[in-house]
This record gives sequence, structure tokens and C-alpha cells, in this order.
Amino acid sequence: MSHVEFHFDFGSPNAYLSHKIIPHIEKRTGAKFEYVPVLLGGVFKLTNNKPPMIQFGDVKNKLAYENLEMRRFIAHHGIKEFQMNPFFPVNTLMLMRGAVAAESEGKLLPYVDAVFHYMWEEPRDMDDPPVIRAALAEAGFDADRLMALAETPEIKNKLLKNTSESVERGVFGSPSFFVGTELFFGKDRLRDVEEEILRQA
Repeated sequence: MSHVEFHFDFGSPNAYLSHKIIPHIEKRTGAKFEYVPVLLGGVFKLTNNKPPMIQFGDVKNKLAYENLEMRRFIAHHGIKEFQMNPFFPVNTLMLMRGAVAAESEGKLLPYVDAVFHYMWEEPRDMDDPPVIRAALAEAGFDADRLMALAETPEIKNKLLKNTSESVERGVFGSPSFFVGTELFFGKDRLRDVEEEILRQA
């Protein structure tokens, strides 16, 4: 079975929507996705990319169509929990460092579930440290310990390393996926991701 990776940042609603679909792909294919936290702001800086709101803000009809495609995706997959975060865009630096910290303690997936929940299902201002701490505590984490760990040089450097290595491999945004060495970008490529997993198998 090929190695499958999901490079993500919590600030991307499309990364959240991908996260909701990944378990179904895993069940159908037997693959297990490795979640790789990256800092989307860092990816943008390293690739000279820009958020869609800026990149397409002056393009007539483009953002409206992107929203239409999102609604279609949500309806097609029966995702009922999604809510647009009223605080969007959110600075995710602390959240992504927290993801690396949680990973170091073997708790990445529970952390991912919790943070995506408070970003896109029960939206909160998730770049405010007291709000983050309260959300993590509600989710059953030792929030003080995790947030302290997230501020250590080792964790900060690991996030930087994840981000730079992701860009070196071709990533320019989130969500991105690797099936072996094959790169796919965007939630709309999940069908292609699944087909590639099966092809390589």
C-alpha cells in the first residue's frame, strides 16, 4: 500500500471538508492517511501564492463560483456540521504549532478533530490564546501543557521544517495530498487521490 499524506492547515475550510471525507476513503481503500501539519501562511510566502479572497477578489464571478462549488461538495457528501467561521481569516500559527506538539505526544488526530470542530462546526475565534485554551480544555486536553509545549524551539522548528519540505515537494496551498510521490491539490481532487491509491495498490 502506498504512503498517503494530507498536508493541512486549520485555516482552510477546504482542509476541514477534506478531513470529513478522508475516513471514507480510508475505509474503501484500506489506506491510512498521514496528517502533516504545515503553516499555510509560510507556504504562501515561500511560493508567492495568495489566499483566494485576495487572488480572485477582483475577478468578477470567481469567488461566487468557488462558494457554489463548496455548497455542492457539502451537499454531495452530506456534511451537515459545517459553518463558516465569522472570525475568518484566522491566524493559525499557534494552532499549527499545537498540532505538532500534539503529534509529539501521540495525540494528533484527536487534536485535529477538536480544532477543526471549533474552527468550522462550532466556530470560535481560534487565534485568541484564551479561546484556544478553553476549547482544548473542553475537548479533554491538558491545554496549559500543550500550549507550553507548542512554544518550545523543537516544536517551532518542526513546523518550519514541515512547511519548507512540503513546498520543496511541490505544495503551494492547503489541502494538498501525496500518494507516494504523486501530488494532488484541493478537496475536489479527492476522487483522483482515491483512484491513485487503488492504482498504486
